[in-house]
Amino acid sequence: MSSVVSFTFNAFQENTYLIYDDTKECVIIDPGCYDQAERDELALYIERNNLVPVRLINTHCHIDHVFGNKFVSEKYGLDLEIHKGELPVLEAVPKVSMFYGLPYPEPSPMPKKFIAEREVIEFGETKLETLFTPGHSPASISFFCKDDKYVIAGDVLFYQSIGRTDLPGGDFKTLLGSIVNQFYPLGDDVRVYPGHGPATTVGFERENNPFLK
Repeated sequence: MSSVVSFTFNAFQENTYLIYDDTKECVIIDPGCYDQAERDELALYIERNNLVPVRLINTHCHIDHVFGNKFVSEKYGLDLEIHKGELPVLEAVPKVSMFYGLPYPEPSPMPKKFIAEREVIEFGETKLETLFTPGHSPASISFFCKDDKYVIAGDVLFYQSIGRTDLPGGDFKTLLGSIVNQFYPLGDDVRVYPGHGPATTVGFERENNPFLK
């Protein structure tokens, strides 16, 4: 059985996820740690729980999800993995940081591996199926654990909300299609771990999310 641990980092209140199982191997998804205190918090949890990071993954490459890419890559010797369609988003991050007036002291490394739709991410005894879920960004991907019934959703679906679609590469109808076609078939009892805010379930959002009515 795998465990999901979240950390809320940076001014955007982004959720960074660690997933690990009894083997102690773990993946780090969307490291948003912006300053040294946040980097230390992530590293200390890994150290205290004797975890071994084996993969570094971004669901998508908006600025708040990639702040910690360089730190994680260098500290644990990991190559960044994204969907190839997110590469222009990652390359635009330095300009985006100027737009927000945020110093960007640690530019993200470029990916050395691209993740394809339906690719299975394996580590320890855990398997995550890659779902292609664009709409918030041009090539966002989510990760479904069938055995433990949860999905790491990035900024696709939130508690009673959805990802914004007014950024470059965003599209409202595409996002709704991703939710309906990719998340609904997973089952109402599947837990959703979003890129911001509290966890929820597919069934709760199907019934209560005002954007899905």
